[in-house]
Amino acid sequence: MADYLRPRVMHVPAEKGVVKWMSGDVYSTLAPADSTGGILGFTDCWLPPGGGPIAHVHKVADESFYVISGAVEFLNGEETFTANPGDFVFVPRGTRHRFRNRTDEQAHMISFFTPGGGEALWLEGGDDPVPGEEPKFWPAERGMALGPLLSRPEIDLVLLPETPDFEAPPADQT
Repeated sequence: MADYLRPRVMHVPAEKGVVKWMSGDVYSTLAPADSTGGILGFTDCWLPPGGGPIAHVHKVADESFYVISGAVEFLNGEETFTANPGDFVFVPRGTRHRFRNRTDEQAHMISFFTPGGGEALWLEGGDDPVPGEEPKFWPAERGMALGPLLSRPEIDLVLLPETPDFEAPPADQT
């Protein structure tokens, strides 16, 4: 059989993603790096008002985003811009960035790492969803507990906080 006729397509139904909570955000990873030969990691992201990670940089992975609903503010080095539904954002490795939902409505976007691996941060360090509960914003000490994961080569995340990273979340997220 010719190699191109061999079945190799990966199909993951939406409800089959691995769901984790990260400080109020909900991440459903449909394609972790270990399922794609390390080529990419693909995650469906739901951000509550005020949601999103602190500023950081990846040294060996590019990160891309596609906004489905809501408006998401992105940090690009020292500048910010807002991405709206239908917008695509590419963050080359070595660029300080973060994303944040600055609206009072939930935002929805997809994210992927190339090469994959960065999604291991929430797959291994995130919280398992609790039926009947909503995800909560983490206190600083919970986020700091992720420290050992950050230095792993496949996660490749260096924190470079900015002043807004230390602001309290919206009242309904505490």
